[in-house]
This record gives sequence, C-alpha cells and structure tokens, in this order.
Amino acid sequence: MASLPPDHALGTSFGRETVSSGERRHRIRRVFEAVAPRYDLMNDLMSFGIHRLWKRRLARGVAVGRGLVVDLAGGTGDVARLLAGEGRRVVVCDPSLPMMREGVARGAAIEWLAGEAESLPLADASVDLLTVAFGLRNATRIEAALAEARRVLKPGGRFACLEFSRPAFWLAPFYDLYSFLVIPRLGALVAGEPLAYQYLVESIRRFPDQRGFAAMMAQAGFEDVRWENVSFGIACIHFGHLPEVGKPQERKPPIP
Repeated sequence: MASLPPDHALGTSFGRETVSSGERRHRIRRVFEAVAPRYDLMNDLMSFGIHRLWKRRLARGVAVGRGLVVDLAGGTGDVARLLAGEGRRVVVCDPSLPMMREGVARGAAIEWLAGEAESLPLADASVDLLTVAFGLRNATRIEAALAEARRVLKPGGRFACLEFSRPAFWLAPFYDLYSFLVIPRLGALVAGEPLAYQYLVESIRRFPDQRGFAAMMAQAGFEDVRWENVSFGIACIHFGHLPEVGKPQERKPPIP
C-alpha cells in the first residue's frame, strides 16, 4: 500500500532544516521574491526548456471548456496563458506578488489573485477547472490544499497537478547528481540565489511519489484519479475530478 507522508514532512522543512510552519512560509515567500525576475529563465536552463513541453501536455490533458479556470501557484502565468481561450475566465492565484507582477508585465487575457493553497479566496463550488504546476510542494499542508481544491471546485469539476516526482530507477542516480550539483550552481550564477535553488531541490525529494500523491487525491474525494509520467518520471501529471451532482460519493481507500 502506498505510504502517505505526514503533513509535517513538508510543513516543517526548509531544505535540510527543520523550521516552524510559519517560518517555512516566510522563507518560501522570500525565495520567490528573490528569484522572480529570472524564474522563467532558470526553469528553461534547469530543464533545457523541457518544462514548457510538460506544461503544454498538462494543458492538452485537461481539455479546457468554458467556465472559470484557476491556475494555483501560477507565478508568472505561463500555464494560465496556455489555458486561456474564448468562453473561459482564467485566473492565476499565487501568494507571491513579485511573481505575479512579472507576469502582468508580459500581458495576457488572464486575471491575477493573491492567495495561498490552504486558504483560497474563492467561493465554494465556483471553479470548473483547477490546475497547479510545480507549486503544491510549496504548500505548508498538502492535505489542506487538496481539501481547499475540493471545496472551490464545482460538482464534476476537474483538478490537474504537474509536479516533480520519482524518475525511473536507471535515471535516478544521474538525476540526483544533476539536481544537487548543477542546479544550485546555476541558481548562483544566473539568479544569484544558490540557497533558494537548494531548497527547491530538497522540496522535490519530500513531495510524495506518483502513487502516494494519487492516494492523497483519492482520500481527498477525487474520482478516477490517474497519472501520466513525463520524461521517465522526472515529473508527473495527476488528474482527477469531483463527483457529478446527485452521484453518491464514497471515500476511497489509498491506491494499492
């Protein structure tokens, strides 16, 4: 059976340090304030541009229709721009004002809203699609963030999460070397923030693997939970939806 990490595994960690949840939140805010001007450039360099392909795959996978679309932890709006279209109201919801300011400067037919994953400033049952790309691991409590996603989604509403995960066994040793040796040095060279990128690498390791996060989604009340690995499991896209109106819902056990 998949094991679920307790909230405190992420909620009281910052890199290799153990801190209070409040201190963790404060430090993460400082990280994104520091790297905001070069965040997208760093993503391109760290992933050789592949993160853009992953995000396009996420956008294709949700088959966006009409209605309210919220991209949680949407940063500069790169995913939101892929989701924008006729008949859709697309909103980026992110706790980092500097990140969103970078996105506003680039222009797009999207809206911007300050808010945290564990306390979304959105009405109950108001959202048709909620996406999050590389942001959920920065939440202090993943289970609370999933509960909030369930609260704001309409019956039948869809949820999709793109996040770093566990690569194939043959790739893992090389990926670890690259993550711990190259990425912090790139952060120092390009963004001037090696410790920030050390944190980002460490947070990836603390996030649940493919099966573990799928189990968390199922326990939160999402149906038909599935995932798609990208780049041999370096990242993974999880999909799920809420029950339709009138359909009885049963709390599902963790995925074995």
